[in-house]
Amino acid sequence: MFHGMTRAARYLGARTLAVAEARPVPPAPGQVRIDVAYTGICGTDLHILHGAMDHRVRVPAVIGHEMSGRIAELGEGVRGHAVGDPVTVMPLDWCGQCPACRVGHTHICHRLNFIGVDSTGSMQGSWTVPATILVPLPADLALEHAALIEPTAVAVHDVRRSRLAAGEHAVVIGAGPVGLLIATVARARGAAVTVLELDAHRRAVAAGLGLTTVDPAAVDVARQVREQTGDAGADVVFEVSGSAAAVRTATDLLAVRGRLVMVAIHSRPREVDLHRVFWRELEMIGVRVYQRDDYEEAIRLVRDGHVPSDRLISRIVALDDVAEAFEALEAGGDVKILLDCGGAR
Repeated sequence: MFHGMTRAARYLGARTLAVAEARPVPPAPGQVRIDVAYTGICGTDLHILHGAMDHRVRVPAVIGHEMSGRIAELGEGVRGHAVGDPVTVMPLDWCGQCPACRVGHTHICHRLNFIGVDSTGSMQGSWTVPATILVPLPADLALEHAALIEPTAVAVHDVRRSRLAAGEHAVVIGAGPVGLLIATVARARGAAVTVLELDAHRRAVAAGLGLTTVDPAAVDVARQVREQTGDAGADVVFEVSGSAAAVRTATDLLAVRGRLVMVAIHSRPREVDLHRVFWRELEMIGVRVYQRDDYEEAIRLVRDGHVPSDRLISRIVALDDVAEAFEALEAGGDVKILLDCGGAR
């Protein structure tokens, strides 16, 4: 049993983060303790810092869920894992009894515990979790790259739900981290991809990944998409920006029987051109988190280099500098910042 201390970053409310010593939690039966190597900061973490999720987060709270590390200790009864194994987690804990769970949709359980939001997360050097949420990693996958598995799984799930096929044309609205990953996964599927982004820096990042980019403030996007697709329109549009304007115009970009995939979290109702939905027999598809198959595919994409991990990871900073890392991410200019949590490499 480990008897030392570790470091943990906690959200205290009122846009405040603090790092302090913490005592590692010994694993109970069915649990494992992980030495956390890296934790990524994502948009959800920023929403938490801004107070937008105070109705779910119990302060003081260790947050974070995009992570990688190695198993440090096994609880009684845990089988199939060994100390030292590299792992990430699928941070979903479902009830198994609600209507969604009973029909197999456990990832959208009515009483879902999203670990790292609704319960203790990975922005700490030592993290104790149920063994059921562990996802083994290939031994040759760098742990800093493995911290991108969770957001890549989000993108894989979104593309899977869209039914995007090789040879189809996809438009991604918004070139933040998730938008870039969706575009990358869609390209790996064999689709032609166009990324719409207002911010010049984000467009440059997308272009640096070899993606076709468009400034929607500078051109008639609907006309350009029609020109790219022989006047048909896009087969799939992924709305990742969260803006009202994007939702209003997304339907104009779609071909007959095109699919609009709602990725961004919209906190208020938006106007949608339902006449266009009727006229072209369009579909609107909701997407949320991921399933186990999405994780397996995400691991393959990251391991095989289809996800340009080194280009997406802007920097790695010490856990003690978590407040500065959040400030940098808010200021823009970074795609993905990882926190070095000090766990085993």
